[in-house]
Amino acid sequence: MNARNQNSLFYGVDRVSIMLYVIMVLLGWLNIYAAVYSEEHKSIFDMSQKYGKQLIWISGAAIIAFSVLIIDANFFTVFSYAFYGVLILANIAVRFLGREVKGSHSWFRFGDFGIQPAEFLKFAVSLALAKFLSNQQILINQQFRLRLKDLIKNYKNTFIALLIIFVPLVLVKKLQDETGLAIVFVAFVIVLYREGLSVTFLIIGMLAAILFVVSLVVSNISAIIISLAVLAAFSFVFIPRNKRNIITVSIIFSLACGVVLGTNFVYQKLEPHQKDRIDVLLGKKTDLKGVGYNVNQAKIAIGSGGLTGKGYLQGTQTKYDFVPEQETDFIFCTVGEEWGFLGSTFVIFLQLFLILRVVFLAERQRSSYSRIYGYGVASVLFFHLAVNIGMTIGLMPVIGIPLPFFSYGGSSLWSFTILLFIFLKLDANRLLILR
Repeated sequence: MNARNQNSLFYGVDRVSIMLYVIMVLLGWLNIYAAVYSEEHKSIFDMSQKYGKQLIWISGAAIIAFSVLIIDANFFTVFSYAFYGVLILANIAVRFLGREVKGSHSWFRFGDFGIQPAEFLKFAVSLALAKFLSNQQILINQQFRLRLKDLIKNYKNTFIALLIIFVPLVLVKKLQDETGLAIVFVAFVIVLYREGLSVTFLIIGMLAAILFVVSLVVSNISAIIISLAVLAAFSFVFIPRNKRNIITVSIIFSLACGVVLGTNFVYQKLEPHQKDRIDVLLGKKTDLKGVGYNVNQAKIAIGSGGLTGKGYLQGTQTKYDFVPEQETDFIFCTVGEEWGFLGSTFVIFLQLFLILRVVFLAERQRSSYSRIYGYGVASVLFFHLAVNIGMTIGLMPVIGIPLPFFSYGGSSLWSFTILLFIFLKLDANRLLILR
């Protein structure tokens, strides 16, 4: 490879990922046009309409992507914590300086345009987590004999990593009341498992999640606790009744009861509309004209598309605004109705292809920093894809998060662009050992 090619802006940059990115952004733009299409404003370049404004956001995203590729890769490693700190401060400031939009103080407004700083925390957390974990190890109980000071050190590292993740989560939820954006940060736990967190925590988390759902479905808390007590007692049929096992079973029983009681406590503290969404999702109540309206209309829209769809700009559910937020959180309804099952499958395939591509690129990194950051990118994209489509087809509660590169909005598009292209820049420099 000659020196001229090595100095090229796109030298070493994964062209497959860029191609997937461009295709999805353009398809997203076309679907936004279809979702809010108006006979009075037929031009897709009409800047008074959302599809025209989205073109401005897309142009800005192109400039951002170009800028990220110009910047030296070491810039991101050096200023990882700085990005994290600045965006934490920005998300605190928006609570007091931002404007209220739909009951949430999470936007800085500039005329007709708004920026949501919480969206940009995703790449900041990815950077900070990669910076910390690249110099640490999460090795919990991976040796039969682990010195006490090493065990404390490893638990300390785990705690700090979790702190990096959950500080933004609590901040976004408590100060901005953005439940959807807050929950996204849970996706970064996947990164911790890739870097060595014990699978025991994964099993405990899954069991806690099952118990959480059971506690929501079964209203009788006493019955659940009695059942847990019976299971605890029954366990001694299979394990020796010695002091160690008795203590272990007692601790597990206490934690399980804590999950049950905690679930009930949190549920009672939720807003009425949040309770209704959970009850509708779990089938405890039916409210097709109220809280269940969005999901019901979304199912109708997607189902009406059949195998091949009704055709571009021919979606009746979309055209007559039966589906609320159809250009943002429910953009997949437009895809399903107008493109059908085949088109929907193609969109999901594009998303998964990009996620798997990022994982593949992450695994070939020589730098632990770049690998960890890459898994952060893949985790965020996968979480958004799974939750957005899941809530659209009624498998998950409606929490309001965008479909990557498809949903209308500059903040989400720009944040996903920065998130992805930083990794592509790191990957382009993979022969260097970044710290």
